[in-house]
Amino acid sequence: MEGLQVAISQDFFTAFARIPRSKQKKVNEFVSKFRNNPHASGINYEKINDAASSQYRSVRIDQDYRGIVLKPEKGNVYLLLWVDKHNAAYDWARRHRCEVNPLTGSLQLYETIHDEGQTDAAPVTPGSTSEDAEPLLGIRSRELLRLGVPEDRLAQVQGLTAMTQLEGMESQLPVEAFEALCFLADGVPLDEVMEEYALPDGPEVDPEDVSAALQRAQSRRRFHVVGDELELQQMLEAPLEQWRVFLHPTQRRLVERDWNGPVRVLGGAGTGKTVVAMHRARWLVKTILKPSERLLLTTFTRNLATDIEANLRKICSADQMKQIEVTNIDAWVHRFLKRESHSARIVYPGQEAFEKCWKRGMQLADGALELPDSFYEEEWRRVILPQRVMSQPEYFKASRAGRGVPLSRKQRARIWPVFEEVRFQLHQAGAMISEDAVFTVLDMLAEGAVARPYRAAIVDEAQDFGMEALKLIRALVPDGKNNLMIVGDGHQRIYGRKASLSQCGIDIRGRGRKLRINYRTTEQIRRLATAVLEGVDVDDLDNGNDPVKGYRSLIQGQPPVIKGFDTELEESSWVVGEIESLLAEGMRSQDICVVGRTITQLKAVSSALQQRGLETHGISRDSADNTHIGGVRLANMHRIKGLEFKAVFLVGVRDGVVPLALSMTHTEDPIEKRARDLNERALLHVAGTRAVHSLYITWSGEPSPLLKVGNAAEIATAG
Repeated sequence: MEGLQVAISQDFFTAFARIPRSKQKKVNEFVSKFRNNPHASGINYEKINDAASSQYRSVRIDQDYRGIVLKPEKGNVYLLLWVDKHNAAYDWARRHRCEVNPLTGSLQLYETIHDEGQTDAAPVTPGSTSEDAEPLLGIRSRELLRLGVPEDRLAQVQGLTAMTQLEGMESQLPVEAFEALCFLADGVPLDEVMEEYALPDGPEVDPEDVSAALQRAQSRRRFHVVGDELELQQMLEAPLEQWRVFLHPTQRRLVERDWNGPVRVLGGAGTGKTVVAMHRARWLVKTILKPSERLLLTTFTRNLATDIEANLRKICSADQMKQIEVTNIDAWVHRFLKRESHSARIVYPGQEAFEKCWKRGMQLADGALELPDSFYEEEWRRVILPQRVMSQPEYFKASRAGRGVPLSRKQRARIWPVFEEVRFQLHQAGAMISEDAVFTVLDMLAEGAVARPYRAAIVDEAQDFGMEALKLIRALVPDGKNNLMIVGDGHQRIYGRKASLSQCGIDIRGRGRKLRINYRTTEQIRRLATAVLEGVDVDDLDNGNDPVKGYRSLIQGQPPVIKGFDTELEESSWVVGEIESLLAEGMRSQDICVVGRTITQLKAVSSALQQRGLETHGISRDSADNTHIGGVRLANMHRIKGLEFKAVFLVGVRDGVVPLALSMTHTEDPIEKRARDLNERALLHVAGTRAVHSLYITWSGEPSPLLKVGNAAEIATAG
């Protein structure tokens, strides 16, 4: 029918995912029929007499299940809101409102207060009364209304005196209003919150015009007008992957904007930075790039690139994917040099070819300087390679900012022979270190030997890129609009590299943005994981600071389980027992991951799982995690980055392992020690934030000093 719109709510897909698979086929058939023509014969709308809205209708799916539809009196729009068993569906319709907010213009869905004896008075926490407690927010009614608070909730909101009370109201507030109030309670300035959530000046809102409301960004985060049958089937096949469609307005503004130059996107773990990167790539190919132009989406490690490419294929067509190259930066450099017939092979620290060259260089170390071997390793990694120091005069001039051991010119002269010999040995072996390989590519681009291969580039996990890699990314794309998006979070820097965007030629002035909402974990998990970084200054990738203020999850859950044991055997036995309980409750084995600082910490649990007859599956470095393959996942803390699981067990989190003693004692430089301490904290933070619903942290012997075990539970549950 001409002008017909059928929108499906995010809540519907959540409800659909909970339905037994044996029943989902019937729901799938109904939804397809409904989307094609809501007036089709066989779709019988039944009025629900005591529903929260007079426009709600029930539709029969089969003998047991009913769908809840909003059939507006004005316009030709139909909304599919919920699906459940008959009585549960009718109960949902009694408890939820769906209406256009007259001030924000967004289509809001929230739980109504329906019990006869219930009032709008805010609940009072123990130890306080509404008479003696300070208001939590202290915001005028006018601002609250503009932020999307329904008028019948004003008194309750203004009566709040504690964060726990606000959290208790979550279901009774539209999602955008609840978010805005949480940020205000966290101390984010009112003007920033108003800019993010209040409706900009424009035409007057018509509260009866549902079609217009569906076009607003706040509505599109919860309702989606399905474009075609293929898209619908993809959504029904993976209803929990709602990131494909339901973008937060903040995310959508980053994705669908005509930027005048490079843009930087910051955000804590779980805020959807990679989702933004993927949707930005799709939008650029669909909207900006010509068919002959290409886009590079790159990240730091091979496994993250593999995961991103697998997910990108879920939102992009085959033709769009042909214009997008997804790869980690080292692999890109290797392929580029090979394609250009460059003879040198790239080697890395730890590989035999490099270690042989390094050992010969260290034979020239001047013992009279009394510098430990670790000093030379750090000087090589933090000074020589990033600045491409190739000669003694260049070493005299090189900046050593951030190094804790000062050096005179005379000392540098006595140190240089070590690095000179290492470079000579590499040359003799026909090898080069990865940083030098990047500079070689930069030379070729600067000389015009090769053309810029991309119209645009997107960098994910930018906090782990070195200065030379960011310079390369900048050189790969032309100046101008929509050329670069840099996505990262200094709180998740786990590889020790650090660079300033501006010093790499990437000017983001006026184009720096931040995502604040954690969609992955519960607030209790987020609090504990973030507490690991307490008191640590973290950079914003461009010489500024990035505080965690205003970063929170809106999902409430149980506090993490934090438990110590006398022996590793007792620890592994308890962990396996908890895993068996989760499996007995219906959780899939592939939704559980056991994580160790290194693979060594996984051996006892892996052995205990196998003895109990439980299947395990190690997560490969080289391929995406296939969720169709069963087995409890096993991974080290580095590999789990970029993934998520319903339940995560961090095992072996004991003193000497977290932080890893080898990493912390392998340097005497105080600045280097602080940097490594931050890396170890970031690694624990990243591992903890992979848990969606349940986080378990265990150890045997003495616990890690990073846990602060005495108050860990208090941190996780604090309001």
